[in-house]
Amino acid sequence: MERFDVIVVGGGVNGTGTARDCAMRGLSVLLLEKQDLGCGASGGSSGMIHGGVRYMLSDRKVTELACRDSGYIQRIVPHLLFRIPFLVPFASKGERARLEERAEWYAFEVYFGAYDQYQPLKRSKPSVRLGAEELYRVEPGLRPGLHGAIAFDEWGIDANRLCLGNALSAETHGARIRTWTEAREVLRRDGRVTGVRWRDALTGEVGEAEAPVVFNASGAWSPAFGRRAGARVPMRPGKGVHLTLDRRWSDYGVLCTAVDGRQMFLMPHENESIVGTTDDDFYGDPDDIEATHDEVQYLLEGAASMVPGVARSRITRAWWGVRTTLHAYGPNEDALSRDHRLLEHAADGAAGLLSIVGGKLASYRAQAEDATDLILSLLGRAPAACHTHEEPLPGGEAPVDVAALASRHGVAEPVAGRIAYRHGARAEEVLRLCDEDPRLRLVLCKGEGILAAEVVHCLRHERVRRLQDLRRRCKLSVGSCGGLDCARPAAQLAARELSWSPEQARAELADLLEAGWRERRAVLDGHQLVQEELLRGVFGGGA
Repeated sequence: MERFDVIVVGGGVNGTGTARDCAMRGLSVLLLEKQDLGCGASGGSSGMIHGGVRYMLSDRKVTELACRDSGYIQRIVPHLLFRIPFLVPFASKGERARLEERAEWYAFEVYFGAYDQYQPLKRSKPSVRLGAEELYRVEPGLRPGLHGAIAFDEWGIDANRLCLGNALSAETHGARIRTWTEAREVLRRDGRVTGVRWRDALTGEVGEAEAPVVFNASGAWSPAFGRRAGARVPMRPGKGVHLTLDRRWSDYGVLCTAVDGRQMFLMPHENESIVGTTDDDFYGDPDDIEATHDEVQYLLEGAASMVPGVARSRITRAWWGVRTTLHAYGPNEDALSRDHRLLEHAADGAAGLLSIVGGKLASYRAQAEDATDLILSLLGRAPAACHTHEEPLPGGEAPVDVAALASRHGVAEPVAGRIAYRHGARAEEVLRLCDEDPRLRLVLCKGEGILAAEVVHCLRHERVRRLQDLRRRCKLSVGSCGGLDCARPAAQLAARELSWSPEQARAELADLLEAGWRERRAVLDGHQLVQEELLRGVFGGGA
């Protein structure tokens, strides 16, 4: 039986971030994730490292923490972040409502003026008031009748690669990372948790690992894992659904109002647009969750009420996550606190078990720091300084000159730019494979700029065990083609690199297409239905 200082259960941003912090402070760490890194709420988030302007009234400390940590995240992984300016438009209320309009303007300018105090923490620009003419100049696609807007600044990120970067860094510092490996049973002795019994889903291998601290960072699965140790993990899970559109429909993120009055958004994100998000209580099985047609229509109608052209767009997929918000009885789902809490379970007869509930993607590093501080205390170790805000994540070591990178390796500049975005300074390693084997310059996906070389690099260096893992590493089959161009050649490369039999390669390809089908099922209409028929015709009737 292997022994560690701490076993981390869950490969989302809290789990990988805490594994990294613990390893950097000298602890021996085992991380277990029953699927792939970022498969839960982290990968299903809005993909924003933002301050949370809407929490200013109810959770101001959450806003400050998120802004401060956003600045740190930009320091350690600069290549993954990109600026997203947002607009809060105002509709004209007519001549008799001029006083009301002026009061509304004043209230919002005061509100965003307070938010501007935190903008330097995350290297963002201060808010700006735009008149109607300025507003339609920057976003001509907005509906008529608006008399101005407040513009403010946020940041987007690839959350899946953020999880991967933390896991790879943790591994560099000595942590053991096991994906597709479930902690199936909690080991206990004399009222203490002493470890876990695990099973590898791909090989069937089983084993046990001991540790005086088990950190439950399994997100929506945390209550179920806690019950295995006889511990209660209270939370109020919230289902959030997003839509991906096949192109950028705006240069700015636009705040919209849904039919029930809730705030939502349309925003450019990498090469696409995202519409989000729903926020509904969810008490089902987090392994059995999908978007519904009603949720899709709710989001699409809300976005189209402010940007009418969105109604004509092709929705390429609907995706989801379950937020692990703190439990509170009574408030609406979108009014729940986004603060985080660490739960010790000694009172449940499960001393040594520690769970995290709540939190935000933007504050993950600070949440991991709090968790690691507590883990050191539980282990009886002396406090040690946290350096996760100083040491770059893989790829964040140096800026990349995209034009020079493309010229050196003979690839198109847009392709080099997409690879540099995902891999940062390690893009050089990816493209060096093209020099060694020119066949790897083949562009598998034009929309995402995926080269055969990038697939090979991910297979060799980024803990890819299944073909569907490449959805999160390099967006394989996630783009507008749905895998039509890239799925089969990627499966062939994976079979060669991972020594799969032809039968296993076909099974992995079928599973990859099935994962995409689950996200497309709720959005099959018009052009997307035609795309789906083409996809299934090419792959012999579908998965």
